[in-house]
Amino acid sequence: MCVPGCQEVVARRLSRRGLFRGVAGMSAAGVASLAGFSALPAGGAFAAPVSFSKVVDLTHVLDPSFPTYFGKPQLEIRQLFSFDKDGFNLNEWVVNEHTGTHLDTPFHFSKDGPSADALPIETLVVPLAVIYVREKAAADPDYRITAADIATWEAANGSLPPGAAVALNSGWEAHLGTDKFRNADASGTMHFPGFHVDVAPVLAGKGVAGVVVDTLSLDYGASKDFSFHYKWLGSGRWGVEAAANLSVLPAKGATLVVGGPKIKGASGGPSRVLALV
Repeated sequence: MCVPGCQEVVARRLSRRGLFRGVAGMSAAGVASLAGFSALPAGGAFAAPVSFSKVVDLTHVLDPSFPTYFGKPQLEIRQLFSFDKDGFNLNEWVVNEHTGTHLDTPFHFSKDGPSADALPIETLVVPLAVIYVREKAAADPDYRITAADIATWEAANGSLPPGAAVALNSGWEAHLGTDKFRNADASGTMHFPGFHVDVAPVLAGKGVAGVVVDTLSLDYGASKDFSFHYKWLGSGRWGVEAAANLSVLPAKGATLVVGGPKIKGASGGPSRVLALV
């Protein structure tokens, strides 16, 4: 699903030739620093029109069996009407906000940060930088992206665009459908990659709007204090967890579209996340 208004924003930035016009007038309202970080850029995230030839779905299919952080089902689908009996289909959902491919808003880990309905739509249609750490994650499932990883990416690709999103491509999607996706040890502690808390101010200082992971959490699985969540979301920025298909994207050049829910007071929610390549 796309946030109400998202389709209009995207349409305004698509020409008849399929050119993605820059996000203009990015608002800093509601995303100013809550933890001493700089506010998001007030200017447009795109310096020039960007073309694309395909759309990549970064969203996993969500059903009641999808793995969850707490290890218990977080989605129940109740059929209220069926086509055979009633002439139409209609289901009722009972769903945890943080299930499947989903959005984490600042409100998720702050007292009064923007909730899903209050996120500026301009911050959800942004350039995407993909950082590849699959070998490091395979060698160490507790691996966390550091400032050194950001520096390595920039050495190869140039500076991160202000207002961009940064994605962790750990290759963890390959474990979906197996116990290794949660990778819980005998004590129940999970082991999968995430972002190091120390990289939060580095990314914020570069004007990054959001981060994306292909795991169940922005923090690495063994985290006990959710330090990256608190530091990052607490600064008025967002995250996307359990993203799909990051491995088919280029390191730079894609445009991310986060179709999160526009539900008043929501701390996040299952989202349709797309990349324009």
